[in-house]
Amino acid sequence: MRVWGGRLLIGFAAIWASASQALPPEQSLVPVARPAVYTGGASIVPAAVQSASVQLAAIPNLRPELRPASPQVSAFAARPSDLPLLAPDISLMPYMRPKSLEQDVLFKKRKLRKSSVCGDIAIQGKAVGRVPGKIKACGVKDAVQITSISGVKLSRPSTMDCGTAIALNKWVDKSVKPTFKRRGPVVQLQVAAHYACRTRNNRKGARISEHGKGRAIDISGFVMADGEVVTVFEGWRKNPSQKQLKKIWRGACGPFGTVLGPNSDHFHRDHFHLDTARYRSGPYCR
Repeated sequence: MRVWGGRLLIGFAAIWASASQALPPEQSLVPVARPAVYTGGASIVPAAVQSASVQLAAIPNLRPELRPASPQVSAFAARPSDLPLLAPDISLMPYMRPKSLEQDVLFKKRKLRKSSVCGDIAIQGKAVGRVPGKIKACGVKDAVQITSISGVKLSRPSTMDCGTAIALNKWVDKSVKPTFKRRGPVVQLQVAAHYACRTRNNRKGARISEHGKGRAIDISGFVMADGEVVTVFEGWRKNPSQKQLKKIWRGACGPFGTVLGPNSDHFHRDHFHLDTARYRSGPYCR
């Protein structure tokens, strides 16, 4: 019984297969297998597929070729080793930074750090300690003598406390240098006054000036790299210096507690007075 049933199943499957193959693909119950790609013999592959296959077979190598060496690399390889280094505007290829230059940069940075004060490498000078005053209320407890600020030299060593030195550095870095960037750069600040044990504006009976406490500095001019000097006295009311001087005068109001210029009074017609005195109402700028 089982043998008879198996024969019936085999026979039915054979009939089903022959009937399926006899029908076209759109009517066949069993999908016809996809024909093989062109192999050189008889093929039922469409003509477009055969043509593409033949074209691909005709190409010997489909891999991309390596990019040829650039003229710069070739010229560098052919360059004699005993020739001197070329300038950047002539050299076909930049050269690695020589070790001697790296050592010079590191040595310069180490030297700057050694001569810095107030914990900032941009503030160059030396510590002078306590500066006693000749009269009461004068003097500086921990004074420093500044020679340059943020890479800009002072026309003379100036004594002040670290709070004033830090404010001066911030003003030069954030306001003075950017303002004179195209015209300059600025290489020197002309110092009209720094520490001095005296009264305000040297008037008898007046209160002790912030200069007498090491918390003030007067700047009268700015020297550019080409030797040009922009003075407060001449430039405050003359273009193009007027706009730039007023910009840096406003820039000092914040880092310093008191900022006085030519518009304040006749005592300051030729310089900026900058000090770090603080007021409850905020900076006093005139």
